[in-house]
Amino acid sequence: MKRLLLLLALSVLPDARAQQAVSRLEAPGSPRVAATTQPALPAAAAPAPSWETQKHARTYVLAVPAPRGQIVDRNGAPLAQTRVSYNLAISFPTPLTFADPDVLAFAQRQVLTARAVTGRPITLTQEQVLKHYKNRGVVPMLIAQDLKPPEVENFNRLKPENLTLTPVYQRFYPNGQLAGHIIGYAGRAGRMPDGPIQNNELLWPDAVGREGIEQSFDDQLQGKNGQYNISFDPDGRKSSDQISIPPQPGYNVVTTLDENLQRLCEQALEKSVKRGAIVVTDPNNGDILAMASWPTINPNWFIPTISQEAFKALNDDPAIPLIPRAYRSSYPPGSVFKVPIGLAALEEKVIEIDDYFACPPSLDIGRITFRNWKRTDSGSLNFCEALTQSCDTWFYQVGIKTGAKRMGDWAVKLGFGSRTGIPLSAEAGGRIPTDEYMRKAHGRKLLEGDLANFSIGQGDVEVTPLQMAQGMATVGNGGTLYQARLVKQVQSIDGQIVNAYPIRARGELGIDPKIMKEMRKAMSQVVSSRSGTGGKASVPNVQVAGKTGTAQWGPKSKERTAAWFAGFAPAEKPRYAFAAVYESDVKNADDVHGGSHAAPLIGRVFREVFKNEAKAEKGRKKKKGDPEEEVEVRRAIPVEPVEPMQEPARD
Repeated sequence: MKRLLLLLALSVLPDARAQQAVSRLEAPGSPRVAATTQPALPAAAAPAPSWETQKHARTYVLAVPAPRGQIVDRNGAPLAQTRVSYNLAISFPTPLTFADPDVLAFAQRQVLTARAVTGRPITLTQEQVLKHYKNRGVVPMLIAQDLKPPEVENFNRLKPENLTLTPVYQRFYPNGQLAGHIIGYAGRAGRMPDGPIQNNELLWPDAVGREGIEQSFDDQLQGKNGQYNISFDPDGRKSSDQISIPPQPGYNVVTTLDENLQRLCEQALEKSVKRGAIVVTDPNNGDILAMASWPTINPNWFIPTISQEAFKALNDDPAIPLIPRAYRSSYPPGSVFKVPIGLAALEEKVIEIDDYFACPPSLDIGRITFRNWKRTDSGSLNFCEALTQSCDTWFYQVGIKTGAKRMGDWAVKLGFGSRTGIPLSAEAGGRIPTDEYMRKAHGRKLLEGDLANFSIGQGDVEVTPLQMAQGMATVGNGGTLYQARLVKQVQSIDGQIVNAYPIRARGELGIDPKIMKEMRKAMSQVVSSRSGTGGKASVPNVQVAGKTGTAQWGPKSKERTAAWFAGFAPAEKPRYAFAAVYESDVKNADDVHGGSHAAPLIGRVFREVFKNEAKAEKGRKKKKGDPEEEVEVRRAIPVEPVEPMQEPARD
């Protein structure tokens, strides 16, 4: 058995060393995506015959689980792989003629040896030993899983006679927690079998996708099982063991993620927030380049299984790390929502670009006084000035004038209020309130006070960070709502495309170019103007267009603050659309605002992004013979940013 399983690992895998990945994927579009194709095994000899008249002569036919395919980023960098893992097992001599005391004594000697080899406190009960020996003694009895490289080296040095290393396929995630919520994990399906051996039984439990892409693409990632035969002669001695059919690896899933950008976003969150999210998309095709939630998870925690104590600790953690906030949590968007409200008012000709409205410190609507975040009167403002300064009272007036239907319709056109359709389970849909919703939730239709809240992204409006990035991408590209795309294609081990997910436009808004020009100007001034609220998102030599937002959400007794910054960059011909949300740690956090807490997250990420792009461009020019100084292009590592000089306003 030991010899055959080692043969299995060496035959099916490119390299059977501990921790070795099954295969390595190159960039999509290269001549071969899968760098290593599994070599063909020699044809297996016919199994020994089995005669009914010979009690102990038989052949067992067992299934060999196939290695799962890889999950990779858009450039072929691995995010999930399969490696060869080594388990330690007791190999009982055949024929199986030991009496119970002899079985227990034999097993105890092997356990003592195993402890010396691994240093682990290995223990077995008498019931476990006897049950295995009587039901399935012809196959090794597992006593220690996933040996570390030093343990494997120690075993190979000592070569204990009746212990065996059994190589199995094990899922692993080379980047640890990177994109953990998106990738998900593939856990062991069931426990190790201990009953009588069944025909076509798996040699070890298969891995099944439990969350994320591992779950959504489980059918494609799973390969085809192989077949392994063990034959015994009439005396019950093993006469042969052989692989009759080698397992076939699963397909590879190529995502739209950019590993380096995902890392930058997670590092920015880790440095500055306890809870939050950042999403970055390509506004020109809908590709999700990064989708980071914090706190995150490490999928390796769940491989092969996670203990009940560890899982309970994750569930009980008040930061709720198991929730991917980027797409499964929704928040009131605050003043970021003034972007779609402004578009609705301008496109529906409710107001013109140069119409002026007052920006007082407060405004009475019905019997309620609605206040601006500024305590002083800002005078009369046009749209560009109102968005730059984020004047709430200006938008109260414009929102009521525009009306619920037109505001709601334009919000829906931008993708708010419905799931984006990414292939991940339990995506939140957000909410755009309507009269029907208000009657069900509050027993009344939308009132003017509700419209005032609607116009500044408060009240019953809720959006996810992914929806917000999608909406900003639509504004940034001039009005095309693309289908959000997380997976580009599924490929076979030899690089053939099995399934492709093309770029697809869901709708065209037909935004007036004059209105779009004014919107870019206003959103740019939010970052670059002294009266703007998003100065901490500025990037040297790049015009960032964005909007800050601050909103309260949750029940009054536990109300907390969501601080937002969303937009696109560069402002004129954007290559990135983004949304960042920062959750306050305590309720009534008056010092938490979009400009002070969310904008710096985007600034930190994109200062690195554009700095590295500039380095890469210099490197390309150097290769073409440009006399500029050669620049080494390294993996992006964020540094502490230099903040802009001006003191940004509150929002």
